[in-house]
Amino acid sequence: MSPYNSVEWSDFAKNAMDNLVPLLKDASVTVSLVPTGETDLKYALELGLSIMMDKPIIAVVTPGAKVPSRLLRVADAIVEGDLGHPETLRDRITAAIERLDDEDEVLT
Repeated sequence: MSPYNSVEWSDFAKNAMDNLVPLLKDASVTVSLVPTGETDLKYALELGLSIMMDKPIIAVVTPGAKVPSRLLRVADAIVEGDLGHPETLRDRITAAIERLDDEDEVLT
């Protein structure tokens, strides 16, 4: 049996179309936490949709994380930050958004 014929896959796809696609359409920029470990389909879908919708991408990675070389090429900014320090992480993300806005005016 194909996983694409399962109820779980149907629910995942419906949720993506009903929630993720509209959120990304309305977004000026995509800010997402890069997962570590096993493949994360939700992240992969979000990244792929962000690319296809031509959204600026800010990838947030944990300190010392190895960032895949292709993600480095696709992301407009890589922000390193510890989720245990949300104020610092917020400031770094805000600075990255401001740099993007200053460089290309992509967020207007």
